[in-house]
Amino acid sequence: MTHALASLDAVSGAAPSDPYCRPAPLRRGATASALRAVLRDGKATDVSVDIPADFRLLSGQRLGQKRLIGRLHGRDGAPVVIVAGGISAGRFVHRTETNGLGWWSGAVSVGGPVDLSRFQVLAIDYAPEGDSEETAVTITTQDQARLLSLLLDHLEIHSVAAFIGCSYGGMIALAFGELYPDRVDQLVVVSAAHRAHPQATAWRGIQRRILQLATEAGRPEDGVALARELAMTTYRTAEEFRDRFESTAPAAAGQAYPVCEYLTARGVAYRNHTTPARWLSLSDSIDRHAVSPEAISVPVTLVGFDSDRLVPLDDIRELAARLPALFRLVEAPSLYGHDAFLKEDALVADILRAALEDIDQ
Repeated sequence: MTHALASLDAVSGAAPSDPYCRPAPLRRGATASALRAVLRDGKATDVSVDIPADFRLLSGQRLGQKRLIGRLHGRDGAPVVIVAGGISAGRFVHRTETNGLGWWSGAVSVGGPVDLSRFQVLAIDYAPEGDSEETAVTITTQDQARLLSLLLDHLEIHSVAAFIGCSYGGMIALAFGELYPDRVDQLVVVSAAHRAHPQATAWRGIQRRILQLATEAGRPEDGVALARELAMTTYRTAEEFRDRFESTAPAAAGQAYPVCEYLTARGVAYRNHTTPARWLSLSDSIDRHAVSPEAISVPVTLVGFDSDRLVPLDDIRELAARLPALFRLVEAPSLYGHDAFLKEDALVADILRAALEDIDQ
């Protein structure tokens, strides 16, 4: 597949001498004794920080959970790179250490685009924890960034070499860059913009109402499964569904068509993955997301896909036009819609390697 790559020159007409046409020298992520103490032989290790009793979300609410949990992957003492994904992602990024649970092993591995022999990767479990809240909390991407900053403080990491965020993780990366420009040398933001698109909010709003109705009916797991089924139709594309599934009708009305069988299986696989309260919190957090692009002063690589209906290219182009330090804008075709960052391994690998290649070791 041929991918269209648009650089800063193409977007803004910047001259080659523009300082953001080439990455500035990047500071090494500071890794102090507290960080080294939690590692054994360079293997991945869980880390955590107590959330202060006086910590409040921007809504004024207090989180029920007591700790934020993360995981460090890769070489002790290497430059630190934060990696964050969608609301279903978490601290387990690399599958070889987690019996297949790693959500982005195509990008994060030894010798991979985010090379664990060159970098130390930090990933977190988003707040709220699954069982810490009985009802949804109003949490923003800025709140997630503030919690992440607490963990960095605890690990004595003053700054990180890069923050790579995809989907919801990309929103958090932008919020982190807005709040803590001195703590990150560059952002790589994939399939995320400075705000949620109203059509995407409409789809997620239906998912939230499904969850609420199912919970009120005493069937919360079924609500999670059904909401996940609907979400899958927004992550992927009509073209992919056309190519993958026959339209053969079942024997009787009410029975499942082939595409419905696929979606049902995906929902069943997800029904115990999260709680309705956590999904409601994180789904609402996506729609509540808002940053001021002009306030993000660090270099940013942006990646968008032409088939993404949740984060349309026009929104990413607007973000690119408003960023003071846009390094590169990549626009690419894909069959996979919003999930392209998980499926277009070769393209994503090229972008990540280019973004990280000049980081000092």
